[in-house]
Amino acid sequence: MKTFLKIIKGFFIFLGVIFFIILLFVAYLWFFDPLNIKPILFSSDINQEVIVDNNNISNSDAHPLLDDAQEKMVESLGINPSSLPTEITPEMEACFIDKLGAKRVSEIVNGDPISMTDSIKASSCLK
Repeated sequence: MKTFLKIIKGFFIFLGVIFFIILLFVAYLWFFDPLNIKPILFSSDINQEVIVDNNNISNSDAHPLLDDAQEKMVESLGINPSSLPTEITPEMEACFIDKLGAKRVSEIVNGDPISMTDSIKASSCLK
């Protein structure tokens, strides 16, 4: 019986240590913000957001054909929306059909939102 109690006590100490390590990790993420998540979580108005990059101040409308949600998604992939083409060439369209399939491309053209998976698959077509 004493051995069982020692095992249970050790188990709960182990869980406590794991919980404490998780708390320290969350505190580190909160206070030092190495992933730059706070501006995304606490932005009050996305439409009025100003992006500061290398002392150049620009409006958040970096691409005329993308809405704000699409621009945020493209930025989250690490792609600058202003570097994207404003016109789709036939070569790009053929690449999209090859990567995503004709059905999915027609859905996107008809207004279906682009998913993160679609963006990752088709990112090589935009280069």
